[in-house]
Amino acid sequence: MMSGLKILLQQKKAVAGLVIIVALCLMALFAPVIAPGAPSARVGRSHQPPTVEHVFGTTKMGRDVYTQFVWGSRTSLAVGFATGIAITIIGTAIGLIAGYAGGRTDAALDLATNAVLVIPNIPLLILLASFAGTVGPLAIMAIIALTSWPWGARMTRSQTMALRNRDFVTAARMIGEPAWRVLFVELLPNLLPLIGINLVGSIIYAVVAQTTLEYLGFGDPLQVTWGTMLYNAQNSSAIILGAWWDIGAPAAGIALIGLGLALVNFTFDEIANPQLRSGPALTRWLRLNRQRNRSLGGAR
Repeated sequence: MMSGLKILLQQKKAVAGLVIIVALCLMALFAPVIAPGAPSARVGRSHQPPTVEHVFGTTKMGRDVYTQFVWGSRTSLAVGFATGIAITIIGTAIGLIAGYAGGRTDAALDLATNAVLVIPNIPLLILLASFAGTVGPLAIMAIIALTSWPWGARMTRSQTMALRNRDFVTAARMIGEPAWRVLFVELLPNLLPLIGINLVGSIIYAVVAQTTLEYLGFGDPLQVTWGTMLYNAQNSSAIILGAWWDIGAPAAGIALIGLGLALVNFTFDEIANPQLRSGPALTRWLRLNRQRNRSLGGAR
C-alpha cells in the first residue's frame, strides 16, 4: 500500500490531478467564505457579461454565476463522491464474495450482476427518475448507486477468482483463518489498485449521471448544482443569446473534476499494471542510448 502511494505521489500527472481535486473540494468546503452571497439572490441585470463585480457574469434572472458555481460545487461534488464510494463498496463486496465463495453463491450473485449489467444505465436512470418525478440529490444518489455497481463487481470477482487459489490464500485457509479474515486481510489488500480504479471511474460516472438527470429536468430546480445551472441556462436560451458564461462555468467545473480524476486514474492503472509505466522507462532508455552514442563517437 505504501509503495502504491509512493508511486502515486511520484507521478506528475497524479499530483496534478490531486491538486485539481483538492482545489475544487476546498472551494466547495469554504463556499460561505469565498462566495458569501446567496446563490438565489438577484444582484445584477439579466445576462450581464463578466465584469470586475461579477467575474462569471449573471444569469437570465440576474443571479451571480460565480456564487452559483461555488455553491453548486458543494452538492455536485458531495453527490459524486458519495455515490462513487457507494458504488465501489457495493461492487467490491459482491465481487469479493462471489469470487471467493464460488458455487451457488457465485452463480446467484453473477446472475444478479448480469441482469443489472445488460440494462442500459442512462435510459434506466431516466426511467426511474421519470417515475419519481422531481428528485433531490439523495434520491439521485440512491438511483445511481443501485444501478451502477455491476462493472466493479465483475472486475473484482474476476481478480478474486485469480487470487483465491494462490499459495498465501491456501496457507491462510489451512491454518484455520476464518473466511472474513481471508477476504479482508489476505485478498482485499491485493485488490486495492483495482478498487482505486473502480472508485475513480465511479465518481466520474456519478458526476456525469447526476448532471445528465438534472440537465434533463429531473433534479430539484430549487437546489443549486452544476446540473441545475445547465438546465436553467438551457431554458433561458443562454447560448442563442450569446451568454456563454452561463453554461461555461458549470461545464468547466464538470470538465475539471473529470480531468483531475482521470489523471489520478491513469496512475492507478500503472500501479495495477506495471507494464504501463513505459514513459519513464523509455525516457531512461533514450538517455542511456544518447550517452552510449556520445561515448562511441568520442572513442572514434
